[in-house]
Amino acid sequence: MPKMKTHSSLKDRFKITGTGKVIRYKAYKNHLLSGKSSRQKRVLNTQPNLAKGDFKRLQQGLANIKG
Repeated sequence: MPKMKTHSSLKDRFKITGTGKVIRYKAYKNHLLSGKSSRQKRVLNTQPNLAKGDFKRLQQGLANIKG
């Protein structure tokens, strides 16, 4: 039986917490930061939990990611 593989692009985009929740990263925080206000950069720096519906959709791709 072949092993279940983690989708490679998802490894860098999501992180699993110790309690099993999935943390995602926000967009617009990678480049052109000099044109953004400090407040906008600070707000974008937070990492919200992934919604339950999105987690169900990505569950197979995130199968082997460790916390």
